[in-house]
Amino acid sequence: MRRHELTDQAWAVIEPLLAPSRMGRPVRDRRQVLNGILWKLSTGAAWRDLPERYGPWKTVYERFRRWSADGTWDRLLAHVQQHSDAIGAVDWSIVCVDSTTVRAHQHAAGARKGGSGPGEAIGRSRGGLTTKIHLACDGQGRPLAFTITAGNVNDCTQFEPVLARIQRCGPGRPRTRPVQVAADKGYSSLKIRSYLRRRGIRAVIPERIDQINGRVRRGESLCRLDRAAYRRRNVVERCFNKLKHNKALATRYDKRARHYQALVTIACLRLWLP
Repeated sequence: MRRHELTDQAWAVIEPLLAPSRMGRPVRDRRQVLNGILWKLSTGAAWRDLPERYGPWKTVYERFRRWSADGTWDRLLAHVQQHSDAIGAVDWSIVCVDSTTVRAHQHAAGARKGGSGPGEAIGRSRGGLTTKIHLACDGQGRPLAFTITAGNVNDCTQFEPVLARIQRCGPGRPRTRPVQVAADKGYSSLKIRSYLRRRGIRAVIPERIDQINGRVRRGESLCRLDRAAYRRRNVVERCFNKLKHNKALATRYDKRARHYQALVTIACLRLWLP
């Protein structure tokens, strides 16, 4: 078994959700296909360069494309998160939110129907054509939810959509609210603080200097910042570091946003598997 392939323990967790169809021709070994997809994720190479041990490259690609379209990757991630939450392995004491920018390769541009527009999550920023991953992780640095946008989209606009995707699927009532949320100054806004206050979540977000000066001029008290909790925010940076070990994520080569989003979902899934 090679380092990027599934272990027996990891395969046992997700195998029930990849049950083969009862009708039609016999399908290729699902674990072999999934290992081929993981090889693509890890190396960032072209599908045509897939090693022969994973079968025909077109078969692996078509399975990846089909599972991306029918939501299989999302179901796998939700299942693994549910399994971890059921055994109390999810740290709900704090959720950390941040974003990272990914450079889009020249091959990622040019998709049909406005491929380089907002619909394909590619935008022009200081670094050229880029895509941005907005991520929320638990207190142990494991990804809970994410969105992808064009690289020129402001971070604070995706704060609520990312948190809205978080849902506890373990025993008892579904939990969607962590105890507190930590983020950097880019998320310091009245709208975000009001949103967290309505949901009963404590904000661990420092104010920008212009906001501090404005409060001082108006004679208002400054927002209190739990510095001990804020120091835990670096777990989201470490999570991005682990995700970008996959070369297919560190640089975007996919023209379609749904394919790149599927690769991000698979990378998040790997961080939850044993």
